[in-house]
Amino acid sequence: MKAVAYQKAGAIRLDNALVDIEIDSPIAHGHDLLVRVQAVSVNPVDTKIRNNKSAEDQQWKILGWDAVGVVEAIGEHVTQFKIGDHVWYAGALNRQGSNSELQLVDERIVGHKPKSLDASEAAALPLTAITAWEMLFDRLQVPRAAAENTSILVIGGAGGVGSITIQLLKQLTNLTVITTASRPETSEWVKQLGADYVLDHRQALAPQIQQLGLNAPLYVFSTTQTDQHLADIAELIAAQGHFGLIDDPEQLDIKLFKSKSVSVHWEFMFTRSMYQTEDMIQQGQLLNQVASLVDEGKIKTTVSQVLSPINAENLKRVHQQIESGTTKGKIVLHGF
Repeated sequence: MKAVAYQKAGAIRLDNALVDIEIDSPIAHGHDLLVRVQAVSVNPVDTKIRNNKSAEDQQWKILGWDAVGVVEAIGEHVTQFKIGDHVWYAGALNRQGSNSELQLVDERIVGHKPKSLDASEAAALPLTAITAWEMLFDRLQVPRAAAENTSILVIGGAGGVGSITIQLLKQLTNLTVITTASRPETSEWVKQLGADYVLDHRQALAPQIQQLGLNAPLYVFSTTQTDQHLADIAELIAAQGHFGLIDDPEQLDIKLFKSKSVSVHWEFMFTRSMYQTEDMIQQGQLLNQVASLVDEGKIKTTVSQVLSPINAENLKRVHQQIESGTTKGKIVLHGF
């Protein structure tokens, strides 16, 4: 089968950063589905791993943690899917990724693809939807019906996670949604997704909230550049508030939150699959709920660009764009 992979970690500019290869097809066992991949999208985690983690023992490492495809074979313990089902998922960090024609994935972290989206449209959503959902409802425990004038600040609203977070908040809660963007096109994007207020994250955030006359946000979700905004977040968040983050700041001094008794939450969507937690199946159930919201017209795809085919040349282009920090929504690749 065709795949895109690498052996040695390094910068995307290197010739061997990502290469086209041919390898044997995997075989499904246990709870595994063997999926013929139709479309994938690229996330910051792809670039971080490519930069920092080499393949083991001269083997190939295949990236990719978003996919849509068709079930081609099933393991002996599979109960939720059958051959021919159209599925979507974000995979597991400790297994080979989706940048290959065929991929093995545990059925417990797989959902049925939304019927109303094609493969490219659907591939933009799984990883970001899981990340946003788990942060909002598992980590921060955002209520579906909060007290009047309760607000949440989403830092980095135009990115992949921010784009779906805004939509989930508007459809499933009554919170006032404040988000950040820095360019006219990204500001317009988050407004279209449902943001009530948009701040410029190139400027101090606390004064902007005060100028708008808003209550201090009870919740803050930082999707990017947390280290640059941490002091500002500590200033603007409400006392006894809840702060969550998903990026990897070199330092995180949570003592800034002590006087306000703010709780701090980290979301890593691979935790359930990595540790085979008892509630691992919740990711599959979560994806089915998101699919229903999509098919009801309440959530829309966050894809902003589609490239074809899925090959090393196109994946390198996308990695470069993600590393530039200018991506709006999600970039998808379709077909081998």
